[in-house]
Amino acid sequence: MSSNSKRLKIGISACFFHPDQERPIFKGKTLQYIEQSVAHWVMSQGDLAVMIPSPEGDTQVGDAQIADYAQWLDGVVLMGGSDVWPGSYGEEVMDPRWTGDRVRDAYEKKLIESFVAAGKPVLGVCRGMQMINVAFGGTLYQDIATQRPDALMHRDGVTYDLNLHEVQFEANSKLSKLLGGASKAKVNSIHHQGVKDLAANFVVEAFCPHDHIPEAIRLQGDAYVAAVQWHPEFHKSTLGTLDDSPILTDFLNAARKKQLA
Repeated sequence: MSSNSKRLKIGISACFFHPDQERPIFKGKTLQYIEQSVAHWVMSQGDLAVMIPSPEGDTQVGDAQIADYAQWLDGVVLMGGSDVWPGSYGEEVMDPRWTGDRVRDAYEKKLIESFVAAGKPVLGVCRGMQMINVAFGGTLYQDIATQRPDALMHRDGVTYDLNLHEVQFEANSKLSKLLGGASKAKVNSIHHQGVKDLAANFVVEAFCPHDHIPEAIRLQGDAYVAAVQWHPEFHKSTLGTLDDSPILTDFLNAARKKQLA
């Protein structure tokens, strides 16, 4: 790309490390960060990645708000990370291990609302898909293995991003068309939570054929809100996994269309 003025500015949601006196560094401090592979995936076609820090916290940050980032940036990617707090979708916590991050939930809900209101595209990855579903009124399995013992193992702490399984695409869905009419593909699987009740006005575009747990969803209508449960930033051609570049290209094209409008 020949000119910085033509490069898209794509926001990436922050992950949080909350204050922890047991950490060897930054004791008692809140850290906001993004994972390198996500930034590099977003930048892989020549565009710019910008982490969007949460303005909420213990100190005054001026009058900059998430809505200002939504006006300035061209789109947002919600990355993976911590569990979603069950209270965000009206449930009690079933197990202390699945308490999640209610602070991050509130921050990401504002991100989704602000970018949709600004007419900018939203793309969710893993937790990002779960938060999109919750933000629009859907619910989640707090733990797939517990609530769906018949399900495939969707997370393996040892193999991590090398835990792979097949997904099936809904025929004639936008996602299938983006992937050249593909019906199946191999993806990584690094989640123990997942979509239970789909939010209104969303459609499932891909699912795990072994247990029918949703693997990709999309909002119907004019707003661009789409998400995948796998991590495209971790896919490698040597593993025989899905080439996710058409998904990124479509998202960036939607951002560029808005930029030129």
